Amino acid sequence: MPRLSMPLFWRVCLINGAVFLLGTLVLALSPATVSARPLLSELVVLLLGLTVIVLVNGALLRTVLRPLDRLTAVTGQIDLRHPGLRLDEEESGPARPLVRGFNAMLERLEVERSTSTARALQAQEAERQRIAQELHDEVGQSLTAVLLGLRHLMDTAPERSRAELDELRGTTRTSLEEVRRISERLRPGDLTELGLVSALAGLARATSARNGPVVRRSLPSAVPELSSETELVIYRVAQEALTNVVRHARAGTVDLSLALSDAGLVLRVVDDGVGIPPGAMGAGIQGMLERAQMIGGELDVRSHGERGRRSGTEVRLSLPLPRRAEP
Repeated sequence: MPRLSMPLFWRVCLINGAVFLLGTLVLALSPATVSARPLLSELVVLLLGLTVIVLVNGALLRTVLRPLDRLTAVTGQIDLRHPGLRLDEEESGPARPLVRGFNAMLERLEVERSTSTARALQAQEAERQRIAQELHDEVGQSLTAVLLGLRHLMDTAPERSRAELDELRGTTRTSLEEVRRISERLRPGDLTELGLVSALAGLARATSARNGPVVRRSLPSAVPELSSETELVIYRVAQEALTNVVRHARAGTVDLSLALSDAGLVLRVVDDGVGIPPGAMGAGIQGMLERAQMIGGELDVRSHGERGRRSGTEVRLSLPLPRRAEP
């Protein structure tokens, strides 16, 4: 059976009416009287009675309107990138229906944002897969054909042209390697073929090989069985974190670790670079945060000191382990 709820306006009117009625009854039943020309003592009594009425009315209205003040304060703190903020319904008193509706609205907004973010990230991954496939099949094969043609020309070209052809062949080979590298970043083949641990190890080696900082890795020999979506999120967060280190941190070393505990799985990328300003939220960090929330994880990005000093930055992704079905 649905609960009847009185509108807030009528609650305020009812409180005021009850207070005024009570004050009227007290004056009517009390022996106090007021002369045609009020005496000072009578004015004091009236003033005290008015003060009591105002205080009682204010105390009763405070119980009704206090949740609205909390609601106003919480509204300014809402950030759908950090879900979970709610008002306490038990302490809302007469405004409980309003607070319950506000919390329900927040929950719907968070669910809708999470769903739309998941769809956007899935579409992004699908587009990356398509571009990677086209780079491999179209551009890669074309460059391979050019290399074969240049090799054939070098066998038949005069001696004076071979040096130029060899230089052109080296440029083409470098371009082919770059296309393959870009394709690998768009579609991590190691992740599907060799698993998460091997893919992270390969990512660390590739980062160090591209004139980047030295990446020291600490990875387990195996991890519990994870969904393909979860593995992809872990890989993408590590990839984005290492990319940010190479581009912005000016770091000498980076520690990449994946640790397993009773609480869950923790990915950490820690560098010894210049750090980031507090509260920084660029597109890369925002993307990592949305990916983490999509699989129920928590992302924490913090600097170990002041901006401009070699304080270092830590990116920490915490994921709960999937529960095993009891036999």
